[in-house]
Amino acid sequence: MDQENSAAGTTPSITEQLAQATQSLAAALSNLDGQFTALHAKIDRIIAAVDEGDLQAASQPDASLQNKIAELEKANLNLKAQSAAAHRKTLSPVVTALLAKEGVDGDALIDTPIVERALAGLSIEQRIAVKAELARAGILV
Repeated sequence: MDQENSAAGTTPSITEQLAQATQSLAAALSNLDGQFTALHAKIDRIIAAVDEGDLQAASQPDASLQNKIAELEKANLNLKAQSAAAHRKTLSPVVTALLAKEGVDGDALIDTPIVERALAGLSIEQRIAVKAELARAGILV
């Protein structure tokens, strides 16, 4: 009979342990369910924000970057305009002297008839060489 009493004495202990384990599992399940619900609420808010376009910062450049780009493009256009206006007008001393004899300033744009008159005393090869140099310098019109 002692065995029956000891078996009966352990049964309530095991039953109590099973009840406590069941309660612990129920509490853990309740916590997990709460966390799952909170996570879904956050995901729904993120999706709503993306759908409404509130998160456009990633797709649009920063305003300061846009200003910097505009400044650089303006500077680039100014430099292009300056380079187009500036002609390379470096001539050899011989060509400058020939043009000066005819009263032509070496820095000004020169018409072809004036060049022909200035180069009249030269041979054909020399005329071609001088005209090529004037064209390369951007002075010959």
